[in-house]
Amino acid sequence: MMKTQSALSVLRRALLYVPSSSEKMLAKSLQTTCDNITYDLEDSVTLGEKAAARQRLAHHLGALRQRPPGVGELAVRINAVSTGLAAHDLAAIKKSPVLDALVVPKVNGASDLKFVADHLRDGSRSESAPRPRLIALIESARAVMDLREICNATPDLDGLIFAAEDFALDLSLTRTPSFTEFLFARSAIVTAARAFNIPNTIDMVCTAYKGPDAESTLRAECLDGKQMGFNGKQCIHPSQISTVQTMFGPSGEEVEWAIRVVIADARASARGQGAWTLDSKMIDAPVIGKAAAIVAAAEKTGFDMAALRNKWQHQQPE
Repeated sequence: MMKTQSALSVLRRALLYVPSSSEKMLAKSLQTTCDNITYDLEDSVTLGEKAAARQRLAHHLGALRQRPPGVGELAVRINAVSTGLAAHDLAAIKKSPVLDALVVPKVNGASDLKFVADHLRDGSRSESAPRPRLIALIESARAVMDLREICNATPDLDGLIFAAEDFALDLSLTRTPSFTEFLFARSAIVTAARAFNIPNTIDMVCTAYKGPDAESTLRAECLDGKQMGFNGKQCIHPSQISTVQTMFGPSGEEVEWAIRVVIADARASARGQGAWTLDSKMIDAPVIGKAAAIVAAAEKTGFDMAALRNKWQHQQPE
C-alpha cells in the first residue's frame, strides 16, 4: 500500500508536544512558530486529568476557525488504543476542521491504526475536509518487528516516530549518549518508511532543554538523527524548535550546490549525458535525485530560490 506523492508536501522538521491539561500552554501555542504542534492527551496528562484535558482541547480546537499562521500542521496525540480511551478522544476532537493529523501512540500492530482509521471514516467531518493524516509512534520491540504490517495498515499513515524512552523501558535498556542501544530500531524505522513511501520519520526527544549544555546536546542529537535518515525531531519545549528546524532543514551550502546540480543537469540531459562532472565529482542519477530533494525542501523553508537560480543560471556540466 504505497503512499501518494501529495503527502510529501507536509513538512515536519520539528514536532512540539503541548499538554492539553494546561489552558495556558494551549493558548500560548497559538503564538508559536513550528512545523507541527501536537496537542497531547497521552503522556503529559495524568489519568485523573484525562477527561478534563479532552474537553479543554475540544473547546480549544472548536474556537479555531483556521490554523494559526505560524503553524504548519495541527495534530493531537490521542491515548493508546489499548487503554480504551482512544475512542473517547476521537469522538471529542475528530470533527474539528483545523485538525490536520493524529499521532497514535504505542502502535504495536496494524490493528491499532485500522481502529483509528475506521473511527475517522464515519462521516462526522465535512466532506470538503480531508481526513486527518496518521502518524504512528513506534515504542516497542513488537512494533519494530511488525513495521511492514504497520506501514501497510492504512493509506492515511503519513509518518513514523521513534519513542526512545518507552522503547528503552520495553527492552530494559539504559539510554546512553552514544544511542548505540537504539541503532537497530532507528535504522529499521527509517528503512521501513523509505521502503513503503512514508514521507516523514521523526526522531526521539532530546530530554536536555535546560542548562549550559542543552543547545550543544540538541544540535548533536539532530545531526545524528539526520545522518541516520530522520527528517524531523520531537520537541518538548518551545526553546528547542528553532535549532531543530534549522538542523533538519538544508544548509545554505547544500542548497547552493543542489541548485547548481539541477541547472547543470538540465543542460546535460539536453545533450544526452546521463552522467557528468561538477567540481571534479561525478554526478549521476542518485546524486541528481538528492539535489532535487534538497531544492524541494529549500522551497518550503524560506530560501530565495529565484535569486539562486538567477545566480547560477549559466552553470554548465563539466
